Amino acid sequence: MSLLAAARSRIPQRSLHLIVLTASLLRGPEPAYPGHIPLTAFQNAFLAIGSAFMSLADPRRAALGETTAGPNTFGRTYVTWLERCGVTPDTREPVHYIDDPELAYVMQRYRECHDFYHALCGLPVSVEYELALKVFEFANLGLPSAALSTAAVVRLNAAKRARFLSEYVPWALRCGSAAQSMITVYWEERWAQDLEELKKELGVWDPPPPKWRKPLSEAKESTVRKVKEGDE
Repeated sequence: MSLLAAARSRIPQRSLHLIVLTASLLRGPEPAYPGHIPLTAFQNAFLAIGSAFMSLADPRRAALGETTAGPNTFGRTYVTWLERCGVTPDTREPVHYIDDPELAYVMQRYRECHDFYHALCGLPVSVEYELALKVFEFANLGLPSAALSTAAVVRLNAAKRARFLSEYVPWALRCGSAAQSMITVYWEERWAQDLEELKKELGVWDPPPPKWRKPLSEAKESTVRKVKEGDE
C-alpha cells in the first residue's frame, strides 16, 4: 500500500470530504493578466467582507505633467495637496483580485483618481474626510465598495459623527449625484486648467470647510521651494 493510500485509509470519510471541499473552495482559476490573483466565489465573498472590516482600520486602504503653470491651476492645487497631506502619487495598491482585465483597469483607475478628488474638493486625509469622499464617490459612481467603506464611521467620536452626518453626507450625496462622472475625466490633461473653471465644468462645489493639520501657507511655501529646487 502506498503512503498516500495508507494516509487516506486513516482519515474518516466525512473529514476527507471536508478536505476535498476546502481545497476546491481555495483553488482558483488561472491568472488573466500580470499581477492578477484569481478568486473563487467563496474567496470573493470573504474578501468583500474583509475589505469592509479593513476600512475600520484604514479607510484609505480599500499611486505630473506640468503642474506649475499658475498658482490657481489644478496641477498646482494637487501638488500643494500632496505636500499638505504628506502623501505621494504612487501609494495606491495595484488591483489583484478582479478577473476581467478591462474591469481591473477601471478599478485601478478609480484608485488612482481618488486623490485627484481629494485635491479638487479640498479635503484632507483623515477618517472623517475620507468617509465624506467615499459617499461622494458612491453617489457619483455607484460603486458598492465605496458604500462599504463608510462602515468606518464607527471610528468617529460623537461630535465628528454628528458633523459628518449633518454636513458632509448631504453635500456628498447632492454634489456626487449632480457632478459629471469623475472616472471619465482625463485628469493628467487638466494640470494647467484653472481650478475654479474645472470645478464649474464638472459641476462640483466645495464641501463644508474642513480642518487641516498643516496650514495652507506652509504647504504652498514648501511646494514652491521644491519646484524651484527641481528647476535648478
